[in-house]
Amino acid sequence: MSTTLDVSRRAAAQAQPNIALIKYWGKRDLRLNLPVVGSLSITLDTLWTRTEVRFDDALSADTMTLNGKVDAKQLKRTSACLDLLRARAGVTSRAEVISENNFPTGAGLASSASGFAAMIMAGDAALGLKLTPAEQSVLARRCSGSAARSIFGGYVEWAHGQQADGEDSVATPLLEASAWPLSVAVAITSTAEKAIGSTVGMNRTADTSPYQQAWIDSQDADLAEARAAIAARDFERLADISEHSCLKMHALALAAKPGLLYWNAATVAAMHCVRSLRAKGVPVFFTIDAGPQLKAVCLPSAAAAVAAALREVPGVLNVVETGLGGPARLIAVADLAAA
Repeated sequence: MSTTLDVSRRAAAQAQPNIALIKYWGKRDLRLNLPVVGSLSITLDTLWTRTEVRFDDALSADTMTLNGKVDAKQLKRTSACLDLLRARAGVTSRAEVISENNFPTGAGLASSASGFAAMIMAGDAALGLKLTPAEQSVLARRCSGSAARSIFGGYVEWAHGQQADGEDSVATPLLEASAWPLSVAVAITSTAEKAIGSTVGMNRTADTSPYQQAWIDSQDADLAEARAAIAARDFERLADISEHSCLKMHALALAAKPGLLYWNAATVAAMHCVRSLRAKGVPVFFTIDAGPQLKAVCLPSAAAAVAAALREVPGVLNVVETGLGGPARLIAVADLAAA
């Protein structure tokens, strides 16, 4: 098999971030990004990452730009991701990666999930590998755990898996977005990159939190409850289990040494706002990942009222409204240039 490409090859893809309703927190294998628990998420619509990958024998090293700026911090991780694709194709060609986000990066909005899902899909197309979505999901997981879920749209479950090689730790779609439309209002409370990244936070939690085993032991029941709620289109049931999983994950992280506090004052105020709305009969619940942004999930009929209420919360900088989105997809390279 050839070790270089005969010509330059390029492709571009778009992927959306996903929000875990049943949370992923903790790894059983750091090298393979294998989770200690399964998780379940929804893929968003209007937030996106667009990424172009261009392999070229003339390049002496990989390069990475994000939102028009050289991203040296992410280059090592990007090259490791590209190595997975190069190994599949049997090539050594370096690549230029150009990526754009239309939402804050590294601030608890799953930018790594959409970013690496888009990179895997674009790299796959550029190298002509023709991977299946499941194979793309496995490779995306190797780059960033939650990226496994952003390959797919709608409602998605990422399996914990049992195999040591991680080949069964793959995401699968549960339900298309159009089959049960929901709306999401994202309350942006900070645009700064979080001080403690998710991987560091997970490792600290696993090493020091006294609640780690209880978190693992209770996850299967939470997943079963969420699956049943989605199958029945039971919003209240999904709301109950999603808020429970969210608060349980943060309690787990808070109990680490030193404790991990991803919220700010506006995050807490937004939680109270959502709970007040729900107590008044508004169909809405919150979830929060490892960051300060609150995501309010609601029925479409309540979207305008929920977004308006969150905009009144002190410290909320902006509210982004979105629905549920589809799977990652290839786009024209020109679409990236126009982003």
